[in-house]
Formats: sequence, C-alpha cells, structure tokens
Amino acid sequence: MRPPERWDSKGQHQVDMDALKRQAAARALEQVEDGMKLGLGTGSTAKHFVDLLGEKVAAGLRVICVPTSEATRVQAEACKIPLTTLEAIDHLDVTIDGADEIDPAFCLIKGGGGALLREKIVAAASDRMIVIADDSKWVEVLGRYPLPIEVIPFGLAATRRAIEQAFAQSGVSGQMEVRKAKDGHVFVTDGGHWIVDAHLGRIADPPRLAGLLSLIPGVVEHGLFIGLARTAVLAGAQGIRVIERR
Repeated sequence: MRPPERWDSKGQHQVDMDALKRQAAARALEQVEDGMKLGLGTGSTAKHFVDLLGEKVAAGLRVICVPTSEATRVQAEACKIPLTTLEAIDHLDVTIDGADEIDPAFCLIKGGGGALLREKIVAAASDRMIVIADDSKWVEVLGRYPLPIEVIPFGLAATRRAIEQAFAQSGVSGQMEVRKAKDGHVFVTDGGHWIVDAHLGRIADPPRLAGLLSLIPGVVEHGLFIGLARTAVLAGAQGIRVIERR
C-alpha cells in the first residue's frame, strides 16, 4: 500500500501520520476472526481500530469485546460493537492496542492516554497482544517518552521517594511530575488515581525497573509492559511492517 502523503504550508512533502495509524489498524484487523473475544485498546491508533472493527461488525462479523477505558467503551457502543467484561468471560483471544514506545525486545511504554491500568489487566487476560503504531514508536531503547506511573494520591510524597529509590537501583534518573488535565487540574484515571510522569531519557533495563516499581505500595501500576506483546504492526513511509517477538 502506498503511504499516505500530504504537503505542508511551505510546499514540503510530509507523511500523514494519522493515516499511517489507520493503515496499521487495518492490517491488525486482518487477524480478527469470526467469534473472537477481543480486548480493545485506548489511544489515537486504537481509536482507528475500533472504528474499522465497527464497520466489520455492521457487515456481519461476530465478536465480543472488553474495552480498556471509558472512552473506548463509549466509542465501541457508538459503533454498535458487542461488549462484555472480564467478570463474564475467562479470557480474551487477542488484545489490539497502541503503544507510546516499543523496543526490539517487545518491552513497551504505555499510558500516554492515562488508561495503563486497565490496558495491562486486559492485555494480561489475553492469549495474544498485537501492538499497532506508526513506526516512530519503534525505538532501540525505551525512555524518550515519559514513563507513566499510576499512583494513589494518599502518601504521594512517600511514594515519590520510593520511586526515586527504584530509579537509583535500576540505574536511571529524571524528573517526575504529576500529570495535569487540559483544564489545569490533576488528571484522574478511570480508576480514580493520579499519574506521575517520569522523564528518564533512557531505560537500560526495563524488566528490572518494572519489577522494582511493582513493589512500591503506593504504585497502583506502571506503564512498562513486559512480556505481553507478541506482534507489532508498524506503519511508516515505506509501508507496513509486521514484526513478531522471537
């Protein structure tokens, strides 16, 4: 497929990144079979997947899905996609979701949209996770994108000190800031928690950092997804790449 193109105000050639995300979503949709139980991701790329899935459902595809956020639930309902919960079914066949970064070991940073807790629960309940993204999200080393850490507001100062100790033990450092919503108030997740974004620059050992963060009582969840993704569908200027975890 020829990559989508456009021209900016200065007449310079650009690649339409939103259209690339839609191409990645369309390729991942080819993996969906009739009767499957799906996890529906959250974010700009996953939004394209939900739209395209809705078209397939309208044409007769039979699926049942678990959304990873209230925003995705509302979108899926508008697309008339049948929904369920993890209380009603014991597992999912596949989750299709985006990522903020993915490295060659298939470690991910997720949570830019604030849904990392539900995203990880749904991914872990799935037989397979497919990541869909534009190819700028494929990186040699994680960390350029801020790492989201979902926290309990109570005792936040103590939690932040424990997070800093985890950083030191895993050989990373950087500034942390409590995420703000567009209205300037603290961003609150669907679970009622806050998010601390850590600007680390480079995470040399994501599994080690993930393990240390998971031990902190005030940390509900973190945006390092380790060992969950099996396939990456990346759309770029040269077309679509499908990469499988070895």
